[in-house]
Amino acid sequence: MMISTLLIANRGEIACRVIRTARAMGVRTVAVYSEADASALHVALADTAVLIGPAAARDSYLRGDRILEAARASGADAIHPGYGFLSENADFAQAVIDAGLTWVGPNPDSIRAMGLKDAAKARMIAAGVPVTPGYLGEDQGEARLAAEADAIGYPVLIKAVAGGGGKGMRRVDAPGDFAAALASCRREAAASFGDDRVLIEKYILSPRHIEVQVFGDGHGNVVHLFERDCSLQRRHQKVIEEAPAPGMDEATREAVCDAAVRAAKAVDYVGAGTIEFIADAGEGLRADRIWFMEMNTRLQVEHPVTEAITGVDLVEWQLRVAAGERLPAAQAELSIRGHAIEARLYAEDPARGFLPSIGRLEAFDLGDGAGIRIDTGVRQGDAVTPYYDPMIAKVIAWEHTREEARVALRDRLAGATVWPVRSNAGFLVRALEHPAFVSGTVDTGLIAREGDALLPPAEPDAAVLAAAATAMVQPGPLAGFRLNAGARCEARVLLDGQAVTVTLGAAAERPAAPYVMQGGQSWTLAPWRVDGAAAGGASDGAILSPMPGRIIAVAVEQGAQVVRGQPLVTLEAMKMEHALVAPFDGVVAELDAVTGGQVAEGRLLARIEKDAA
Repeated sequence: MMISTLLIANRGEIACRVIRTARAMGVRTVAVYSEADASALHVALADTAVLIGPAAARDSYLRGDRILEAARASGADAIHPGYGFLSENADFAQAVIDAGLTWVGPNPDSIRAMGLKDAAKARMIAAGVPVTPGYLGEDQGEARLAAEADAIGYPVLIKAVAGGGGKGMRRVDAPGDFAAALASCRREAAASFGDDRVLIEKYILSPRHIEVQVFGDGHGNVVHLFERDCSLQRRHQKVIEEAPAPGMDEATREAVCDAAVRAAKAVDYVGAGTIEFIADAGEGLRADRIWFMEMNTRLQVEHPVTEAITGVDLVEWQLRVAAGERLPAAQAELSIRGHAIEARLYAEDPARGFLPSIGRLEAFDLGDGAGIRIDTGVRQGDAVTPYYDPMIAKVIAWEHTREEARVALRDRLAGATVWPVRSNAGFLVRALEHPAFVSGTVDTGLIAREGDALLPPAEPDAAVLAAAATAMVQPGPLAGFRLNAGARCEARVLLDGQAVTVTLGAAAERPAAPYVMQGGQSWTLAPWRVDGAAAGGASDGAILSPMPGRIIAVAVEQGAQVVRGQPLVTLEAMKMEHALVAPFDGVVAELDAVTGGQVAEGRLLARIEKDAA
């Protein structure tokens, strides 16, 4: 029996994406929302919406009891968890089933089986799936873990047993660094998952992240929908994903995809899931150099690239399988068509250490046109708040060839308008232009190695400023000039064949402020510029909180001597840790930070004074 009313226990772009498919299938939708999301896009798109609590996720989107109450109140007969939040919470899945509702996801036993990395690896070994060399033991003593790391051989990777999303993961290159990395990993794991146990893995020096989309039904059928390459990562978070994987020959594809199906069958998997592998690509992709890492028992952020190359709507499959139907297609009916690349557009400032950027999206335009799919949960005028993940959109390009898809995605991101909230669009453009990405030989360490080379310039160059001046002084004759209803006038000029956009914006909280956009990067022009003192590098030594958050570590005391770059205070905000560092050598003259304390944006946390010469 098909689902009639579906509650989406999530927010943002994934909630909007699920609503679109449900509507196309004639399924009524229910959104849930926090007080911060009362005017959010997913609320507007759903047939009905229910308030479930305050802004903080722990008081709303992570409250399974309130979500079940919303389902009962709205008449929902099924719950789709999206990704993140409660999507891989076996207890919540069981509570949904116990309430007599349809759970759009794998059975709770499968979630538990794959939820703990050590147990999952043991199960995979038994199923004949190759796994990365490492230590999965119960002895969690520091001495035993250090000894196992020595035996495996450095570098090693410490990973939280209950981890995910890049949290609770540390690379260690030498024995002397092990204790500090272990303590940091355990602290983050305990805070994020309530479980500080870890495992140790061999760190692969030329790693590529290859994952396989699998799908099972309640009748014993399991298929794969081929692989994705998610190797371009920053701090273990995926940045750009693509399908199929560059350089994957048919024999290797068959081997890794067959291993993924065996893995799914080993836990009687039902629904959409992803088997993640690590490949040692020092000699290219080879079947004997690809090992199981973990399984994600949910729909992945990057699922659109798989949809693009297979023509399958994975959410539709989820709903049909949850309703008891068989898989809509057999393995022999699935094939790869063309190439797709996805970029995650974040509200963050690469020039300030990728600090999340919050505020109102006075301008938000990602363009339109064939071959590009935009999955987003925000509109122009919406606010990016400090309460949730800062991803504001996924931009997905599909073309017949990889190079065509790469160019199409690069060009769309280069023309993106996001202001005054900062975005990583310019960073993504540079990543797509990097020779390693162009050649399809990216490994997971590329961004860490390249560092500043991938960052857009902090200031526009002289030629851009000259074009901006021309556009502001003589806007009339320039192509593209227009006065918008939103009181923004824009002018576009060509600079070395690339469009430079100059916008005179009128925001409620500031006077008309001109800003320049080129290659996805935005710069506010003086005298309206706001310097990034809050990033921890202010010239006067003031260390300000860059956004609302919670202090999780204070590494210095008042009066202590510090050196440039030394961590002072670590702030947790928008699901990430942000280390605020000393801007120069000196002494801690002021310190107003206490571990566990909540701080507002702009709050003075410390002040560093230079040593007297």
